[in-house]
Amino acid sequence: MKKLAAFAFLSGIALMLLNCSGSEKKSESKTGDMKLPVFALTDSSSYDFGTIQEGEVVEHTFNFKNDGPYPLILNNITSSCGCTTPEWPREPIAPNAASSIKVRFNSKGKSGPQVKTVTVYANTDPAYSELRLKGIVNSAPKPEAAK
Repeated sequence: MKKLAAFAFLSGIALMLLNCSGSEKKSESKTGDMKLPVFALTDSSSYDFGTIQEGEVVEHTFNFKNDGPYPLILNNITSSCGCTTPEWPREPIAPNAASSIKVRFNSKGKSGPQVKTVTVYANTDPAYSELRLKGIVNSAPKPEAAK
């Protein structure tokens, strides 16, 4: 009798676990079926500007396309440093339409290896994407002291 009760108890737990995992799969498929805009870069998410002199300004344009079925809205774009400024379209990007984000890095007061991150927040899944500018900034020559 004890064996039968233990078997029934374990069977009940197994069925509960199976039922729980089945409901997770249903909710996952609903999320997976959601149709959202898609922020698709047409080139790399990283731009290496090489080696520049301190004080130079580097600009790069990241091109992208909305590969989703609904308009893409770039809610906000932030940068990892005040020396890096993004410019982006404020109007929705239609499905299959292309656009771009221009990023400007001012190397004034910067020297050595640099990696600047720009985070793009949009109505997509995932809700953000990252772009990077990287390179090396050579120090500006120091003025010689007067003799």
